Amino acid sequence: MHTLPIHLASKLIRLVGNLLKLLAYPFHWVFPRLRFTIPEYSPAKIRRAATSPIPRVIWQTNYSNRCTLPIYLNYLFNRLLSLDCDYRYVSTEAREDYLRNHAPADVYHAYCKLTDGAAQADLWRVTNLYQQGGIYLDIDATLVWPLRRLLRGVAPALYIKAQKNDEITNYFLATVPNNPHFFQVMQQIVHQINHYDPKRGVYGTTGPVVFNEVLAGQSIECRYRTLVCIQGAFTNEHFQYLDKPRGKWVHQNPEDLIKKT
Repeated sequence: MHTLPIHLASKLIRLVGNLLKLLAYPFHWVFPRLRFTIPEYSPAKIRRAATSPIPRVIWQTNYSNRCTLPIYLNYLFNRLLSLDCDYRYVSTEAREDYLRNHAPADVYHAYCKLTDGAAQADLWRVTNLYQQGGIYLDIDATLVWPLRRLLRGVAPALYIKAQKNDEITNYFLATVPNNPHFFQVMQQIVHQINHYDPKRGVYGTTGPVVFNEVLAGQSIECRYRTLVCIQGAFTNEHFQYLDKPRGKWVHQNPEDLIKKT
C-alpha cells in the first residue's frame, strides 16, 4: 500500500473537518434546537466483490442518533467512503436487548453492572464483533481512505495504533466473526468488571488497555491511525455531547463505574 497519498488525505480531511467544525458554532447558535437523524439502517449503495473476508457492515452506537451538524457531516463522510457496506446504528436500548438475547449470560450480567455508556459500548462492540464481525467506528471517528481499499486482503482483523506510543485503540475495529482475540478481550473485560479496580477506570477496565494487554506479543495486522481512521476531525466533545453536558466518560468518578449491590 502506498502510504503518502493516504497521509496527505488524512491531513486534508482534518483541515476541512476543522473548518466545518468552526462554522458549526455559529450554525448551532442560530439554530440551537436543530438536530439531524442518523438512520438505524442504511443499506450498501454499491455492490462489489469482497476484497476481504471481514463482513461489509459498519456498526456505530451513541446515546442518541439525533445529533448536531458536525456529527452528521462525519456520518455522511464515512458513508461516502464505505458505499459498498451496510450501515447499522445501535441505540442504548438495542445494545442491551442484543446482549440479553444473544450474549453469554456472564457477558450480559457484567454489562448490566456498568453505569457508563462508553463502558457499555466497549463491551457491546467487542461482543457484537466477535459474534457477527464487521467494522466498528466511534461516532467521532473518520475514515481517511475508501474502506474496501483499507481492508483489501485483511484477515482476520485490522487494528489501529497511535504513532507516539504504538498503543492500540478501540475506536476503530475490523474483524471476521469468531475471532479468538475478540473472545479473549470480551472475557477479560467481564473479569475486570466482576473484579473491578477503580484505579483502572473505564479506559483500563473496558477500553483500549484491555486490547493492548490481550494482544501483546500476538501476530496481528496493525497500522497507524493516520493511515486508516482518525478521531475528532469533524467534531469534538462540545458537539458530541451538546444535549448531554459532561456526558463523556472522562467526567465520571471511577468509583461509580460499577453499580453498587
